[in-house]
Amino acid sequence: MSRHFGQMLIYKILTAEQWATLDATGSFAGAAIDLADGYVHTSTAQQAQETADKHFKGVEGLILVALDTATYGADLVWEPSRGGQDFPHIYARPLLLSELVWVRPMPLVDGRHVLDLT
Repeated sequence: MSRHFGQMLIYKILTAEQWATLDATGSFAGAAIDLADGYVHTSTAQQAQETADKHFKGVEGLILVALDTATYGADLVWEPSRGGQDFPHIYARPLLLSELVWVRPMPLVDGRHVLDLT
């Protein structure tokens, strides 16, 4: 995880369409995989690049949003996933626009997404 002024941050990668939904409605229940699995998939700072490379290769217009782990309380569960790493999963609630710490574009440079986690 990374820290931002004392906060422990996790990250959600959104497509342009998903971001438009969140921005317009103030809420996003999750991508199809999130809805199927019953939780919103997120990543730590150390996991976000691999998540982008594995699940969003070549996709234009991605948006990275930062979330404060303290916001989610017991709804945030750390569970083993890819390679045995513990990933943060948000259960039983949507992402809310008002809860985002920051929002950044993820440009493609030489076919790979650039993540600005600062």
